[in-house]
Amino acid sequence: MSDPRSTTPPIKHYEVTHTDAEWRRLLTAEQYDVLRGHGTERPGSCALLHEERTGAFVCAGCGQRLFTSETKFESGTGWPSFDTPVAGSIETMDDDSYNMHRTEVQCSRCGGHLGHVFPDGPPPTGLRYCMNGVAMNFVPD
Repeated sequence: MSDPRSTTPPIKHYEVTHTDAEWRRLLTAEQYDVLRGHGTERPGSCALLHEERTGAFVCAGCGQRLFTSETKFESGTGWPSFDTPVAGSIETMDDDSYNMHRTEVQCSRCGGHLGHVFPDGPPPTGLRYCMNGVAMNFVPD
C-alpha cells in the first residue's frame, strides 16, 4: 500500500504514447530534444516566430491544436508567444531547473514539452505562453 503522504505525483498516461525509439523516428533531432528532452531552441531560430497567417499551431508530436493565430502576439523574446491556449490542450507543472522557478507547459495529449508560461503577458489573460516553435507545426485555415 502506498503512503498517502507521498509527494511523488502519480505516473501520467497520455492518449498518444510511443517508445523512445519511436519518438526518435517520428521527430527531427531538434523536435525530439525539445518535446521529449525538455530542451529549448535558440531564440529567433524558428519560422513560426514570424507566422502571421490565420490558422492553428498544433503539437509537432501528436497534432493536437494548442493555440490559434488570434492569440499569438509579438513578445520580443525570440519565441512564439500566445496569451490563451485552446481549452484542454495543455497541462502545466512546476519546473525548478536551472536554479529558478518556472511553470512548464506540456501537451495534454502526448506530454510533449512545449515551453513555459509567465505572468507578464497582455490582456485579457496577462499570461505569456512562451513556446518553442520547433515543438509545433502551423496549420493554415
